[in-house]
Amino acid sequence: MAFYFTSFFIITITAIFILACSASAATDQRNPNPRRPFKKIYAFGDSFTDTGNTKSITGPSGFGHVSNPPYGSTFFHRPTNRYSDGRLVIDFVAEALSLPYLPPYRNIKAAGNASFGVNFAVGGSTAINHAFFVKNNLSLDITPESIQTQFLWFNKFLESQGYCTGEAASDCKEAFDDALVWVGEIGINDYAYCIGSSIPDDTIQKLAITTFTEFLQSLLKKGAKYVVVQGLPLTGCLPLAMVLFPEDDRDDIGCVKSVNKQSYNHNAALQAKLQGLRRQFPHAIITYADYWTAYRTVMENPSRYGFKESFKACCGTGEPYNFDILNTCGTPSAKACPNPSQYINWDGVHLTEAMYKVVSNMFLNGTLTHPPFSYLLDRKKQVG
Repeated sequence: MAFYFTSFFIITITAIFILACSASAATDQRNPNPRRPFKKIYAFGDSFTDTGNTKSITGPSGFGHVSNPPYGSTFFHRPTNRYSDGRLVIDFVAEALSLPYLPPYRNIKAAGNASFGVNFAVGGSTAINHAFFVKNNLSLDITPESIQTQFLWFNKFLESQGYCTGEAASDCKEAFDDALVWVGEIGINDYAYCIGSSIPDDTIQKLAITTFTEFLQSLLKKGAKYVVVQGLPLTGCLPLAMVLFPEDDRDDIGCVKSVNKQSYNHNAALQAKLQGLRRQFPHAIITYADYWTAYRTVMENPSRYGFKESFKACCGTGEPYNFDILNTCGTPSAKACPNPSQYINWDGVHLTEAMYKVVSNMFLNGTLTHPPFSYLLDRKKQVG
C-alpha cells in the first residue's frame, strides 16, 4: 500500500510541476521575461529584413509575387510576405532574445501585439531618398520607400505609443531603455537601380553612406543605446548579378568580382562612419555585423554548412542559375527545389532560411560582429 501511495504522490507532484511549467510558458508568451536582455526590437532595412511591409505596395521590380507560394513554405508553411522560404536573420535574432517575431509596421493591427517591437524594413527600399531616382529617370517599378521613410514611420509609431512627446532625448527614454535597434543591410537596391546608367558607383556610395549615416544619427540623438548595423552581403554571388554581368568578371570564388568589390568598398566606408558615430555617441553601443565576410565564409566551404548548391536559386526557372528576371519565384512557370536547406540562394536575389540561419549564428554567437554581440548583451545586462 505504501508503494502505491508513494507512486501516486510522485505522479501527482510531477503533474502539478508540468502544469505549472506550462502555465509559466504561456505567461512568458504574453509578457516580457524580466531576465531577457531586451524587451523589444526595432528593425529597419530592405527585403532581406522585411517581415511583411511590402504586402500592400509594389515591392522590388521583378519580385511582386512574395505573397504567393512557395514563399514561406519551409517554416511558416504559407507565404508571410518574407522574401525567403522561411525565417530571416531578424527572425533568428528575435528567437535568440526570446521575443516574438516582429510584426510589420504596415500591418501591426493584423499581426498582433507591437509591445515587443516593430519591423519597419521594406522590400525595395533604398538608402538614398527616392527623389534622386525619380530625378534621374530611374524610378520605373521601384518601391518609393527609403530609409528616411522608415524613420518617419518609426516616429509615427513612437507617437502612437505615447513615447517621445517632447523634443529632448530623455523624452524617449522609455522607448529605448530595453530596446535593441537592428538595422539590416540597405544600399543593395541603390546600386542595382543604377545598373546601366551613367551614374558612377562612387556617387551612389557617397550619397547612400551620407543619408544612411544621417538616419543613424537621428536614431542615436533620439536615444537609441544598443544598435546593430549590418553591412552589405556578398552581392556578386547572387544569381541576379551572375546573369547580368559578363563571365570574364569573376573572382576567386566564382562570383562577380566588380559587384563584390562594390559591396566591399561600401562596407569599408560605412565602418569608417560608424567609428565616427561611436565617438559622437560614447554612451551607445554600435555593433557592425559583417555580412560580406559571413557570406564569403560560407561560399569558401559550403559543404561545411550543409550546402550543396552555391549559385543556383532554389525557386525559379531557366539556365544556368535557375533564374529568369521575367519569371521569378511565385510566378506560374517558376518551381521550387525539394530541398531548400541545401541551397544558399532562394529566388535569385534573396537567401534561403538555411543560409539566414547560418549568417545569424555568425552574428549572434560567432566573431563577425564588431564589437561582439556578446559584448553588447553584457553591457545591457550590467545596466539592467
